[in-house]
Amino acid sequence: MNPITVTKTSLDGVLILEPRVFGDERGFFLESYSARTMSAIGIKDQFVQDNHSYSQQNVLRGLHYQLKHPQGKLVRVALGEILDVAVDIRRSSPTFGKFASVRLSGDNKRMAWIPPGFAHGFRVLSSNAHVLYKTTDFYFPEFEHTILWNDPELNIDWQLDAEPLISMKDRAGSLFRNAELFP
Repeated sequence: MNPITVTKTSLDGVLILEPRVFGDERGFFLESYSARTMSAIGIKDQFVQDNHSYSQQNVLRGLHYQLKHPQGKLVRVALGEILDVAVDIRRSSPTFGKFASVRLSGDNKRMAWIPPGFAHGFRVLSSNAHVLYKTTDFYFPEFEHTILWNDPELNIDWQLDAEPLISMKDRAGSLFRNAELFP
């Protein structure tokens, strides 16, 4: 039996992964990462950094990416729930400028694979959330770019029920049409 179920999204390369969960009255066990399993489903990238983000309800982070040292991200939520969003910023892609979103939570135990070439962001839907993600390259703040989360051209449905909490850096993001993007 396959230890992971893979669902393709509308964006080529962005995947939703559902690990096999073994549970009983004591709790559960799941394999959150295995190089062998990832390689078998086509993710051969090497991860070099693990990140842990804690955020309150309605915090919106993103849309972030690095042109130099682009990062693939394997995203999951240990506790809480988020709306995870990927935007295709590869000019040569047939889905350039399109987005895909998925709810990730500690309950559904889904993960999102977002390869290099995409901007990434999320909004916290629950009272708080612990978001864990592996990256295929290191974080370089000097190479980070941000696209404005509410860019009218992208028209992302963040499923807002209140004004989001956004950092000053993310408020100053570029409009999609003015952003430096992948070829």
